[in-house]
Amino acid sequence: MKPIGPVETAPLFPILHEKLVELLRSLSPDDWHRDTICAGWTVKDVASHLLDTALRTITLYRDGYSSPEPVAIHSYRDLVDYLNRLNNDWVRATRRLSPALLTDWLDEAGRTADALVMALPPDEPAVYSVAWAGQAESPNWFHVAREYTERWHHQQQIRLAVGQQETLLTDALYHPLLDTFMRALPHAYREQVAPTGTLLHIAIPALKGGDWWLHRLADQWALVVNETKAQPDVTVRIERDFAWQLVTRHLPAQQAAAFIEIEGNEALGRQVLRMRSVMM
Repeated sequence: MKPIGPVETAPLFPILHEKLVELLRSLSPDDWHRDTICAGWTVKDVASHLLDTALRTITLYRDGYSSPEPVAIHSYRDLVDYLNRLNNDWVRATRRLSPALLTDWLDEAGRTADALVMALPPDEPAVYSVAWAGQAESPNWFHVAREYTERWHHQQQIRLAVGQQETLLTDALYHPLLDTFMRALPHAYREQVAPTGTLLHIAIPALKGGDWWLHRLADQWALVVNETKAQPDVTVRIERDFAWQLVTRHLPAQQAAAFIEIEGNEALGRQVLRMRSVMM
């Protein structure tokens, strides 16, 4: 079995951005104040966060600027707390801005930011590693894919709140998201001991290409291409439309378990519920 290859998401950024701006311009005044599944944030707050993401991207990649504020980060928890503080500070400060202004700024800044991200050499080291995958250093293609998942899942939070969630669930837009999220599997299973050669199959029914294979090597787990069609020791099926929420929300295990089906070693299969593909 050979290792799984990179995820190509760069060409999808303009499509995702166009759909976001179209969505925001269609919202009613009441829609902007609807609660989202992102606890404590409304539709307007999530849109503001997406603007913040775009502006920070431009600041870093176009201007080469980073905040002079000293930050002491000694652990994953420190990093999560720092990012949460940054995000909440911005959202609170921009609550005084109108939805129309946020949308106009996001329309312009989003296109600029996307062009910068898409231009990154895919195999060169990224400025920031993908920490939720347990990496200390990541290639740019993985960073770009991570940025795609950020844009996708925050837009989907808005869509879920206003009842327009089907748009992003096409195979073309949804599979790259889940393919990126699944890169967290080896890290999620890092403490799970199993015989060498154990094969775990993660399946998303009704999704084109919706099969991932986690293989136990001598001292670690690895995502692989199952070229030999080997039979899995464990199969975990995740409900298609729910899969993105499984790894982006703090859901109680019992609630999340209602959306999965396990064949084989249940304890090993349920470890999927611990996978997180965002910083939290």
